[in-house]
Parts: sequence; C-alpha cells; structure tokens
Amino acid sequence: MNWLLYILAGAASGVLSGMGIGGGVLLIPALVLLGGIAQHSAQGINLLYFLPTAIGALWIHRKEGQLEKKVLPMLIVGGVLGAAAGGWIANLLEGDILRKIFGVFVAIMGILEIRKGMAKKT
Repeated sequence: MNWLLYILAGAASGVLSGMGIGGGVLLIPALVLLGGIAQHSAQGINLLYFLPTAIGALWIHRKEGQLEKKVLPMLIVGGVLGAAAGGWIANLLEGDILRKIFGVFVAIMGILEIRKGMAKKT
C-alpha cells in the first residue's frame, strides 16, 4: 500500500472514530487486505492508533461536562483488564482464526447498529 492509501485509510478511520463507530472497523481490514500486514500486527497498530483518539474524545467529553465520574474508575479498570485479556487471548490464536473472529465481530456489530438505527426511525 503506498503512502497515499495509508493516509486515506487513517483519515477515514479517524472520521469513523470521531463519529463513535470505531476506526478499527476500517483500519484493520485496510492494513491486512491492502497493506499485507499480519492480522496480529494490524490489531496492535489499531490499539496504538486508538490511544490518541480516545484521549482526545475523553478531553472533549470532560470539557462538555459529559463524563460520569462515578463510573470512570470502574470503566478504566475494566478496560485495562479487558484489553490485557484480549491481547493475551489474541496471541494464543493463529492469524487466520483471529481474522475470522474479527470479521464475525464486525458483522455482528454492524447488524446491531443497523437494528438500532431502524428502531430509532419507528
């Protein structure tokens, strides 16, 4: 993948992240399918990419007074433990299996988002 495709994939991923959809839905497949990067590496890159976007979102939500400070410590602990467990499990899996699990996860999340959008219309 040339540098322009990387920039476009990063920009589109950033837009999706800003919308709350999650940029990894686009970034990971772009890195794997277009960039030829291994699934494990693509998911690791996505985790690194997530940090600055999450910090930015946290700062904006704090500025707007939209943080539930009572649950924040529990969410942080749960997020760190979940990320550690997910990373450990991912390292136990072969790349092909991890890719399939990611694909099923994205499909399920897409279906749930469509259903949520349809429920709002009715």
